Amino acid sequence: MIGFYDYTVLATYAATALGVTGMFQAVEGRHLTAVFCLLAAGLLDCFDGRIARTKKDRSRRQQSFGIQIDSLNDVLCFGSLPSVAGYCAWSRWSDAPAPVFTLAGLIRLAYFNVTEEERQQTEGGGRKYYLGLPITASALAFPLFYLLGLLLPGGPYILAAGMLLLAALYVTPLHIPKPGLAAICLLSAVGALELAGLILAALGRL
Repeated sequence: MIGFYDYTVLATYAATALGVTGMFQAVEGRHLTAVFCLLAAGLLDCFDGRIARTKKDRSRRQQSFGIQIDSLNDVLCFGSLPSVAGYCAWSRWSDAPAPVFTLAGLIRLAYFNVTEEERQQTEGGGRKYYLGLPITASALAFPLFYLLGLLLPGGPYILAAGMLLLAALYVTPLHIPKPGLAAICLLSAVGALELAGLILAALGRL
């Protein structure tokens, strides 16, 4: 079979499966389950790069494949899944924000790939900051907007405004430091709080 199937890409493959499953769940009307899938995909994304770097004997082709498959997964999980989930939850309020959100994320990823390839040829080593908000921020930001939309009046407006805000931040040239392990753990804790809130919302206790 073509492709690579060692442990360095398994987390990315699992995230892709979650992204597709999340879209199926959204279409079937299980919107909270779709958001759960988004959170889980975001958690996997936090550690897939660290997992890949533990394999020291990766060939150049394996490294490039990992970068490409990660970006393609990001488009699906963090660019498409939120749009589908938002549209299925509050369709008429997501008609405009959803395509703009996905397009902005796609542009941001393509630009990142180009500049990262150039940077590695000249600098090498790890990146210290991101230019523009990474599209993976959808994994935490979208569930927050969705949860606020459930709890506050004007839920569709909140979600639509949140998606447009994220779209703008994806293509705005902000210098955002790359999170270290401590920041990743903190973000994971935020995700856990959002998960708890969504579970309580699903149980009708919020």
